[in-house]
Amino acid sequence: MDDWLNAALRAPAVLVTVAIVEGSVPREPGAKMLVMRDGFAGTIGGGHLEHRAIEMARAMLEEGGTPRLERFALGPSLGQCCGGIAHLMFEVADRDQMALLNTRRNLDTIRVVALDGGWALFDGDGTQLAGGPVPAFDGTLGTHVMHDPSGRRWLVDPVVAPRAHLMLFGAGHVGAAIVRALAELPCRVTWVDERDDMFPSGVPANVTVEATDTPEALVDAAAPGTTFLVMTHSHALDLRLSIAILSRPASTQSADWFGLIGSDTKRRQFEHRLRERGIDNARIDAMVCPIGLPGIAGKAPAVIATSSAAQLLTVWEALDTGAPGSLQVSSESN
Repeated sequence: MDDWLNAALRAPAVLVTVAIVEGSVPREPGAKMLVMRDGFAGTIGGGHLEHRAIEMARAMLEEGGTPRLERFALGPSLGQCCGGIAHLMFEVADRDQMALLNTRRNLDTIRVVALDGGWALFDGDGTQLAGGPVPAFDGTLGTHVMHDPSGRRWLVDPVVAPRAHLMLFGAGHVGAAIVRALAELPCRVTWVDERDDMFPSGVPANVTVEATDTPEALVDAAAPGTTFLVMTHSHALDLRLSIAILSRPASTQSADWFGLIGSDTKRRQFEHRLRERGIDNARIDAMVCPIGLPGIAGKAPAVIATSSAAQLLTVWEALDTGAPGSLQVSSESN
């Protein structure tokens, strides 16, 4: 999730959601921005549309009222070259709703909000978690506005947990730089090191710290499709983790991605040692080492982190790991 949710827990605010799009617009349905009296978090695409939405949200913050849906013609009304039409939902952020969403950062949730007041939250299977009664809705359509039989309008808004999960081994300079680079990207990170004192006192909201001297156990328990990056303080530990990752069951290996920090020389050394331990050649060939985008040769931690973050985005987008609107649920609450 973007930092709009963090902001929603701190101050009175109005949540602005892209509800419907027609033609070319800056952001997709479900994009959000949270507007406070003295700032905002998240974005619905910038430009005059966002400027006007902030003005309207601040007026709503002062005046209150029920949620409302506003139509913006980006070309004729706002002078933006994309020229499409965006329908934005404005609602005073409900603290209870935002607090529950915050506890479910790594779980799919569907918000259902009535334009004349009232809301409910559902999990990805359609079980109601909080709020009042709502009509039947289809969670497979992504963020959209529906009409119930009585003519009431409702925003159906899946808040989809990040599909991309990085297991990052190593809390040194490069590991810390990668955590910073991924802080606002659509992923969750499990950050692993045996040295508890290496972790900073605060980490981004999408990061979970694991201080353990048995990191291989985390590898074994990881779900299929996990992304692994290994960059510990010890080549011996790097090798142990490489063996554990490349020895995962065949049912998980095809979906995993594994990157190992190091030079071409380190790769050759590890290839030899991995073959000695019986690792299949095809699995060794799939290991990415060195990590980062080709053509970026800088060795400063921030350079490696930026290059690696871009590489991870290409991997995750190719797998379509974070596509919104992927919840397969229809539900009815009476």
